[in-house]
Amino acid sequence: MTQLMEHKNTYLSSFAQLQDEVGGGSHPWLERLRKNAIERFAAVGFPSVKDEQWLHTNVAPIDRTPFRPAARPTDVPRNALAEFSFADDAAIELVFVNSHYAPELSTLNPLAKSVRVSTLAEALETHAERLENHLARYADVAANPFVALNTGFLQHGAFIHLPRGVALDRPIHLLFLSAASGEPAVAHPRVLILADDTSEASIVETYAAASGGVYFTNAVTELVVGNGARVEHCKVQQESLSAFHISTTEVRLGRAAFFLSHSASLGAQLARNDVNVVLNGAGGEAMLNGVTLIDGNQHVDNHTLLDHKEPRCPSHELYKAVLDGKSSGVFKGKILVRPGAQKTDSKQSSKTLLLRDEAVMHSQPALEIYADDVKCTHGSTTGPVDDQQIFYLRSRGISLEAARHLLTYAFLAEVTGRIRVLPVRQRLEAIMADRHGLPQDLRVAHIA
Repeated sequence: MTQLMEHKNTYLSSFAQLQDEVGGGSHPWLERLRKNAIERFAAVGFPSVKDEQWLHTNVAPIDRTPFRPAARPTDVPRNALAEFSFADDAAIELVFVNSHYAPELSTLNPLAKSVRVSTLAEALETHAERLENHLARYADVAANPFVALNTGFLQHGAFIHLPRGVALDRPIHLLFLSAASGEPAVAHPRVLILADDTSEASIVETYAAASGGVYFTNAVTELVVGNGARVEHCKVQQESLSAFHISTTEVRLGRAAFFLSHSASLGAQLARNDVNVVLNGAGGEAMLNGVTLIDGNQHVDNHTLLDHKEPRCPSHELYKAVLDGKSSGVFKGKILVRPGAQKTDSKQSSKTLLLRDEAVMHSQPALEIYADDVKCTHGSTTGPVDDQQIFYLRSRGISLEAARHLLTYAFLAEVTGRIRVLPVRQRLEAIMADRHGLPQDLRVAHIA
């Protein structure tokens, strides 16, 4: 217990150092945000498995590791950037290393008039009022200690503003690279996305390892989709297998807005992703898709919430996982239909393939309904590769190993095939094929 208190004090002393360095500056509201958040974290600390929301995810390894704020690295391997960059396939690409903005690695193409893609520090100088009205308004520091910790260290990250009626034909890419140093380090990237009425864009967040080692990424994204706006949001997590990754994505949808989410978890020793979508306007629609592909002793926990506050809001959710080795997964999703949210049409599904007997999945879909004119369904399946399907493929001359690889690939491809951002879909399907040894002649047609 004494050691854990010392590690909590590590965060508090790091916060005191941050305050000495940046203070509130000309934005006292930001200083208040930080102080209130760190006070909340100091009061509650990290969650334990006694907390129902963390029952199957033990964050004690994070708690007992004295993480220090990640420093700006002096050098980033160019091969890491080449592996994860979209280059000219992106409308603009901002690169952050250990959450510090790296302009020399970024691709700053001209954007449509009035579109704003910048660092939070730059936005504080040009859009301070807009940030004050939205930053930390949706991700609740009282509900999640990791959100409180991120908000306490709120400094680095990205700001995206899409003006009314603007449509981008290429994705905005935010690339967060982690480069481990000699001691365990933590980064707290923050992203605020405001899509005004009838705007349209695709936004990708990639979290990846520039090098191996032990580090902790604690990310928070807040996204507001205006009336009639359409946003596709992709989050790809490819951290080091020694790393920890905790993320929270809070989304608010306006009237007749459309939000399409894709979450892919491939890396990290331990990962937890919370995606909470509130349908605040009549006729809003949300689609949540997720892919988990892990091996060894990896652990990935996906928590989702579709909160229907207004009538005639459809939502659809499909999360799929492939667990190999001794890996473990969690899916806990809730569809909440509030009083007055009549004509809700919501579907939720969690499906898992276990490639080894030692792999474990905890799946807990849930419905909570307070309206009487709705159509809601949920379901969950967990099991090994189907023997009858393997027999069918083998009867067509395909080897046992190739049959298993093909069925595993096809299982996840149902989800990745829904991704409209081509660089993301191609990358994920190439990883899926390579991870399971799918022969080239069996994969080309789908990836193309």
